[in-house]
Amino acid sequence: MRRTAGEAVSASAAVTVHGAGSSLATLRRLIQYGLLFALVVIMANGLSGLLTRLFAAPGTLASADVASLALALAFTLIGGPLALLLWWVSWKRLSVESERRAVEWGLYLTLMYAVSLIIFSTSLFALVASFVDPSGNAWQPLLANAIVWAGIWLWHRWMWTNPAKPSAHLHDVRAVVGTVFGLVLGAVAAIVALAALLDVAIRGLPLLSAYEPWWRPAVQALVWAAGGAAVWWWHWFRDGGKSFKSGLVDVIMVLIGVFLAGLTALAGFAVVLFVLLRLAFDRGGPLNELLEPLAPAIAGALIGAVVWRYHRTASADRSLATRRAGLLVTSAVALAAAASGVGVIINALLAALVSPLAGGGTRTLLLGGISAVLVGGPVWWLSWKPRRQPAAAGEIPPGRRLYLVAFFGVSAVVALIALLVIGFRLFEFVLGDVSGGSFVDRIRAQLGLLVAAGLVAGYHFALWRRDRVLIAAAAPARKRMVERITLVTGFPPDPAAPDTLARDIAEATGGARVTVWPRAYDGGPAPAGVAGRETDPGYATRVADALADITAEHALVILGPGPRLEVIPLAAR
Repeated sequence: MRRTAGEAVSASAAVTVHGAGSSLATLRRLIQYGLLFALVVIMANGLSGLLTRLFAAPGTLASADVASLALALAFTLIGGPLALLLWWVSWKRLSVESERRAVEWGLYLTLMYAVSLIIFSTSLFALVASFVDPSGNAWQPLLANAIVWAGIWLWHRWMWTNPAKPSAHLHDVRAVVGTVFGLVLGAVAAIVALAALLDVAIRGLPLLSAYEPWWRPAVQALVWAAGGAAVWWWHWFRDGGKSFKSGLVDVIMVLIGVFLAGLTALAGFAVVLFVLLRLAFDRGGPLNELLEPLAPAIAGALIGAVVWRYHRTASADRSLATRRAGLLVTSAVALAAAASGVGVIINALLAALVSPLAGGGTRTLLLGGISAVLVGGPVWWLSWKPRRQPAAAGEIPPGRRLYLVAFFGVSAVVALIALLVIGFRLFEFVLGDVSGGSFVDRIRAQLGLLVAAGLVAGYHFALWRRDRVLIAAAAPARKRMVERITLVTGFPPDPAAPDTLARDIAEATGGARVTVWPRAYDGGPAPAGVAGRETDPGYATRVADALADITAEHALVILGPGPRLEVIPLAAR
């Protein structure tokens, strides 16, 4: 059935109006939730200011600082009602499913949940830690912030989990926000606390211990570590973050639990080994300064290894892609450390060649490079397994080729930048003052980086080409088939039969595009066509067999009269 010009214009106008309405709804939600976010923050600041004054001077809110009191009252008495009014309007709209699933609502919930959780928890942890040091900051602002933002956090958590207006598609987002914040906060605080204790055990009591107890910083850091661990536990176990099988949770596990934790552990082990090597071969400075980085390095290595190991174990019941991504990330971090060590070693060796008298600094640089290689090399060997590379296309794991291309690209860019810097130094040396040191001394750092990046790029490019050859060898030789078919049918009584035949032919020929031209009946004797045969699947197979030897991209197929089947290859135009 053909549509009239008026119907076509009406349909086009309807599509335009629908698109404009969708854009207006998006703009309205952006403004609505942006204002709501700002008003809630304003209300929270006002309430926090009033509570701080109430805790500081019970029964007396006014003081000499009239301006801050007026600002707190304005934020509370004006921003508060406006925030509640706008929230009520927004909450009524959330009865519609499309509003609850809008990106803007999810973004508002995520941002406000994250902000309220961070401010509430950090204020609470700082409040508890302040009791360890009574001479520290006043506790009143911390308590006020903790109370106000705890209320806002509980308010938004209630909205998120409300069964009447559920936002089920965002549950993994809430779990990820709390898990990431708690894990990072707890791990960093645990490193600080453990480093403080280890530093006392390694180097003895600090000089300030006569004025301040040596254990106070460690206990305060332990408070933060316990608080971060509690936030992480609540969202990872209590809120079910561990059980969510979503891509977002998998990405966070790989990025935070494997990449950042593995990087922290490797860096810590490398520094520990560096300090030990300096103790053995480069004890040029005071022992106390030499041992200074040892405690933080041990703490970082231990905490990072624990976090990394936990997430490696937890990913065992995740998808194969997640487990493979964890291995590739571990390999990438270790290889980057080993390659950096190779570059530093080349730099140190060149420095020793051009400046033999610079002994101490060159030896320290060389030991740093050796530490990076000795730590990163074995980890890369165990995670990448270079001697057990795929021998067939079926053994190539998913994500491997992407990893090879990404590593080749990054290392190639690093090598190119190093080469450009070397070229700049060369022309600067030739055209400038030659008394500023030797050319090798000017480029030794960039040359070491160039060699290390070039080796990494070459290795990954060779593996990529090898995998490509394996995949090409395993792929079956694809026989060229007709891509376009113009089908001229007989004169069937069923007008739907040619369409059925066209679909069957497209399937039989591997997806060729079939255009059907039915014969026209001009009033004369009806031609004897293939009536009744078009719905027979065997007829489509017969057409496909007839096209098997055709090498042209386009073919004309004529059916009938009778059992006639003619195939005519057409030249490309």
